[in-house]
Amino acid sequence: MRLSILAVILGLAVLPARADTPAAVRDKSTFLKLVDGRALEIGLYRLTLKVKGDGKIEGRALGWDITGNWGWKDGLFCREMDWSGKVIPYNCQLVEAVGPDRLRFTADAGQGQSAVFRIR
Repeated sequence: MRLSILAVILGLAVLPARADTPAAVRDKSTFLKLVDGRALEIGLYRLTLKVKGDGKIEGRALGWDITGNWGWKDGLFCREMDWSGKVIPYNCQLVEAVGPDRLRFTADAGQGQSAVFRIR
């Protein structure tokens, strides 16, 4: 069950976004202005991530720690993570701002499933 919950939490299921028109975030500096020092949350799954300016990812989901690393490549957010021993493989994702307080991450360079996070 933990593995299926992981799939939903980490962007393998489509989550509804508000009606705002998405705007692609294509450069690292714009992305960092949105996330550095803030938390990304999906409340339904008690998922909180911090994507830090030093390339580290920290967080928790359903009571288990998440760690990882990220970088920016060809206009995409690329990350690898570990969810308390479960490896979440490297993937580059399209990032879009959806309104003033939400980001949508779409796996497989924008061709895969999406998850919408609230910026706190």
